Amino acid sequence: MKFRSSILPHVVIALALSLVINFSYLLVPIITDQGGDNRGVSVEEAEHSEGVLHLSKDLHGYIVCGCELRDSTYVTGWQARTMKLQEGDTLVFTVRPEAHVEGAHPRLDRVVRRNGEKFDLDMIYDRPSRTVEFVWQITYYAILSFLLICIFVLMPKRSRSRALYLLYAVVLAVVVTAVAIYFAPVMTFKDGVMRIGFFFESSPRDNVYLVVLTKSLFMLVVTALYSYIYTLMHERQKIVVENERLKTENLSTRYNMLMGQINPHFFFNSLNSLAMLVREHDEERALEYIDQLSYTFRYIIQNGQSELTTLRDEIEFARAYIYLFKIRYADKLFFDIEIDPEYESWQLPALSLQPLIGNAVKHNSITTKKPLRVSIRIVDGVLEIENPKQPKLDVEPSTGIGLDNLRSRWEIVAHQHIEIVEDDSRFLVRLPLTQPKA
Repeated sequence: MKFRSSILPHVVIALALSLVINFSYLLVPIITDQGGDNRGVSVEEAEHSEGVLHLSKDLHGYIVCGCELRDSTYVTGWQARTMKLQEGDTLVFTVRPEAHVEGAHPRLDRVVRRNGEKFDLDMIYDRPSRTVEFVWQITYYAILSFLLICIFVLMPKRSRSRALYLLYAVVLAVVVTAVAIYFAPVMTFKDGVMRIGFFFESSPRDNVYLVVLTKSLFMLVVTALYSYIYTLMHERQKIVVENERLKTENLSTRYNMLMGQINPHFFFNSLNSLAMLVREHDEERALEYIDQLSYTFRYIIQNGQSELTTLRDEIEFARAYIYLFKIRYADKLFFDIEIDPEYESWQLPALSLQPLIGNAVKHNSITTKKPLRVSIRIVDGVLEIENPKQPKLDVEPSTGIGLDNLRSRWEIVAHQHIEIVEDDSRFLVRLPLTQPKA
């Protein structure tokens, strides 16, 4: 259904362009030699001459008349054959305006009457009706226009280079136009019959090549302009839709982020750790634990709607968050944090470290014999969080929010992609930092 909806407007435009170009009544008199200086002057209003036709064996001849301005008018063999003129015909005719040159014979333009009867080529030949010819022209140029639109708009854009794709499209469109010119339907005179034929079958004297070239090139240029405007509008619409999608995804991501950060499981474990310290009467560590827990939740609440934060603030939060886990796992969990001070003012999306630290603790076995060591470091402006893989025997259920949520937030907020490297022995996440603006 989507494909049909995208095709229909192009079909309508192609038909409209074909109607426009074939309804251009000024086209023929402007580009053919039938107009001359008397464009807009009808046959009846033009100056008439009358005379008798004399033909040679090759059908070239002259009309001998008694007009004051000239003694004879030249008739080409092609005119004699096309109009089926015969020796001795009495003709009422007009001459070509450009033929008024001193010392030169004027040339026949149109025959008005022959032997006292009105002259009409349609009466001489059993030619197709004007309606049939018009339908042929409309259909043919509508198909040409639609093919060109398909090339410029609907052709799959497989090339990564926009300029290279545009070059391919232009070359293909020119080739299609050239083939269309070659097979364009025109009214031709052949073997004494007037019929609709192909352009390559027509005689150069028919002057139809100017009409066909003008129509085809006009169709190529106008279709290219339409395709360009359509592409711009389509891309603009895609940007609007994409922006709306990103806004919706951003809101959903923020909600999922908060739900993932402040979850009942984490809160329950934190209270258990605090209760353990109280039972052990370790007042100093209990107070420190409460301070770090309150700081952790305050940071989450304050930065839940933030976009970017400094690496300094994020690392400070990570230290408080890590402290909560180290109380629970005593001397079985270690974090190596190596941050160059020059990167502390660099930025990253808020709450990026929390899901990575939480996943490292959640999905790995942490025992006295197999302690877990997590590394947080800076490598060439990229924040790396790495931990060895020590799978648990009993895998905890996962909500699937963690990494997907983090990846989405980085694309939306930082307009960058995180890199995840995982093998049998390690799990590494690389977060590209954003340098602060000067």
